[in-house]
Amino acid sequence: MTLIANRGGLALSEDDLKAHLARLLQLENVAVLLGAGASVGAGGMTVRDLWGDFVQSHPDSAEFLLDHEFVTASHIEAARETRQFPNIERLGDSLQIALIDGKRHDLWPADTRQLEKAINDIKRSVVRASLLQVEWWQNSEATRVAERLSQHRELLQKLTSARQPGQSAPWVFTTNYDLAIEWAAESIDLQVLNGFLGLHHRRFSPQSFDLGLRNTMARGEARFGVYNVYLAKLHGSLTWAERASEVYERAAAASYQELNSFLQGAPALAQTMVFPRAAKYMETVGFVLGELLRRFSEYLVRPQTSILISGYGFGDEHLNRILLSALQNPTLQLVVYLPEWNADAPAANSKTVQTLMSLRSPRVTLVGGMPEAFFNSFVAHLPDPIVYDEQAARLRDVLRSSAAGDAR
Repeated sequence: MTLIANRGGLALSEDDLKAHLARLLQLENVAVLLGAGASVGAGGMTVRDLWGDFVQSHPDSAEFLLDHEFVTASHIEAARETRQFPNIERLGDSLQIALIDGKRHDLWPADTRQLEKAINDIKRSVVRASLLQVEWWQNSEATRVAERLSQHRELLQKLTSARQPGQSAPWVFTTNYDLAIEWAAESIDLQVLNGFLGLHHRRFSPQSFDLGLRNTMARGEARFGVYNVYLAKLHGSLTWAERASEVYERAAAASYQELNSFLQGAPALAQTMVFPRAAKYMETVGFVLGELLRRFSEYLVRPQTSILISGYGFGDEHLNRILLSALQNPTLQLVVYLPEWNADAPAANSKTVQTLMSLRSPRVTLVGGMPEAFFNSFVAHLPDPIVYDEQAARLRDVLRSSAAGDAR
């Protein structure tokens, strides 16, 4: 398929799209929002694949959900072909409410146990979808040369190198539990500020988002670019754990021990924070996820702001509401890479995408065309880093003029 790009109801060529992205990376505030699709190239799963994995790997739990009408027969029958799947966020919300209600009344102990098992089986599929490559958890050196992380490295390099003197570091917001961004950043010696502070005991300290790094020796062209990115994992992470009402971040190798035990049949995750349900933001106001969502909302109302979206299928209604509300910011620029976007049949798109299309705003750019809108295409469309220093440019012009005069 060919690239389909539309800005404010007007079609864009690929060159026009690239030029538009180049301008957006020069705004005062730059961020990306990455969904599950952004990690497929690194070994992750889309939500469709995750649901198919759940039905195939845990048929008893899938049948239980069907028998109790949490899902429909079409969800189960079509799962292996990944043609139809439920909204995992809404499903997790319904299951959690049913579990709380069942335990409170203690009327159906057998069903309650099976329901709890189904919830954990969904979490197992979430973990499998987010592990990416097992080797990366066991051998830190493997991530430094991993080819499957090259696109994430390229994304981070393009975002940070485009920053002008005095501009803040870019933000990476993601709904993914995986460590693709962290591993890619480490492989290029880029610092990640993710809300946790500490060396051996990394506790969640949201004030770290207000900090930054700078090179005190930078002069001339070296003033360009930044040395860190801000990372907000809006749904949680496989390396986050909770203990004694405190949230902290563990090393990948330490986290993998519990994750692997859980995948091998351990009844539950003892500490790792995995929240595949919509109710998570209601339960964490003033807590980790609530703080991250606040940072996301706060970022979107800043002046001269752009947010580029890739791999996100608009399955989180809370994030969708935040994005739509943010369009009241008259200086916000929104770019959405959505492979399945259908420009000719608006009704075939999600309600949020339909709303974005109906706005016909020049501040909203939609990009489709299946593989032409995948994560790798999104990264390729971003401009290559260009270092430009006015004084150096003037000096080169003077030297060229002098050389030309001597030649005459």
